[in-house]
Amino acid sequence: MELKSLLTEKRAAILRKWFDLIVDTYPSDTSSFLKKQKNQFANPVGHTISEGIEELFDELLEEAGSGKVSPFLDNIIRVRAIQDFTPSEAIGFIFLLKNVIRESLQREIREYQMYDDLLRLESRIDDLVRSSFDVYMKCREQVYDLKASEVKKMTFRLLQRANLVKEIQED
Repeated sequence: MELKSLLTEKRAAILRKWFDLIVDTYPSDTSSFLKKQKNQFANPVGHTISEGIEELFDELLEEAGSGKVSPFLDNIIRVRAIQDFTPSEAIGFIFLLKNVIRESLQREIREYQMYDDLLRLESRIDDLVRSSFDVYMKCREQVYDLKASEVKKMTFRLLQRANLVKEIQED
């Protein structure tokens, strides 16, 4: 028995548990909305998370070590980067997958001695966390740059309205 085949077999249950744990990181009213609303247009955050974790899970199973950040990981992190999450909370959802896998396959891992396979998978999950942090930081930098630009524009417009801005004439 291979870990990959077990993960494929229990894919739906693992993804459902992982999604529920991720959504539980939100406030309770938001969490219940994200769980109940299935329409992608009424619930774009829930849809992004659901679609993203499915693709991330499949990429982990394929063991594709391309070294580049998955667009699905990027989408989830971008959403969480503009919300009220600390950096550890924003990317911590990836660690939740380790717990879900261990709980879901606890008996099989012990029975078939799959510890080496599990460690390799967890190393790939750790790589995702490192990539996630880079994406998070880039997103936060963009947010701060946008805020700084907006403050500059607002300040300039206020100075213009107060007639405190004059053009410098060339001599």
